[in-house]
Amino acid sequence: MESITPQVIFYMFGLPIKTTIIATWIAMGFITISVLLMNAFKPELAEMIVEFLSNLISDIMNIESPEPYLPLIGTLAIFITVANSTGILPFFSSPTSDINTPLALAMVVFFAIYYYGIRSKGFIQFFKELASPIFLLPLEIVGQISRTLSLTLRLFGNVLSGDLIASILLSLIPLFVPLPLMGLSLLIGILQAYVFTALASVYVASAIEITEEKIINSERK
Repeated sequence: MESITPQVIFYMFGLPIKTTIIATWIAMGFITISVLLMNAFKPELAEMIVEFLSNLISDIMNIESPEPYLPLIGTLAIFITVANSTGILPFFSSPTSDINTPLALAMVVFFAIYYYGIRSKGFIQFFKELASPIFLLPLEIVGQISRTLSLTLRLFGNVLSGDLIASILLSLIPLFVPLPLMGLSLLIGILQAYVFTALASVYVASAIEITEEKIINSERK
């Protein structure tokens, strides 16, 4: 179970540095080095990844120009995929198996919804459309907070359960199941990254959705 529960490795400025933080640094370093290598030797591969993410976001959000949302949602997709996959490394658990990481990612999505919504519609119009009648606004905000918690627990629970099952099986029959379990962990990590990215795209799309009245007014102008 030590590979599942985050362990303190050392202290920095009085703060505990756990295995999940080290794994997060490894994931970020891997992504950074991979991008530098692709730009230097395989720029077409980087273009393929960007195009794939752009098409994915465009299809989910049902918009023609996903470029404004690609930096955020694309970064979430890449980071979560790599972070989920670090669980296959010996003595490390996935950063997303520590609830603090999924919570931080979900909070980024929460604030992004308001940022993109206000930027798209304006402050007054966004909150006017957020809840009608307006006295339901507190309930709407509570609902969005609950949605954020759901996003957190979904990612945390699925990744943790996958790491836990792999740890138990490896402790029972370590000579026969490592490779299949590594493949299973990678598959779970990719699926959960897709689910998180898809839900984030849907939530942002709901925030920037243009009402029929606004479309009619723009056509009149």
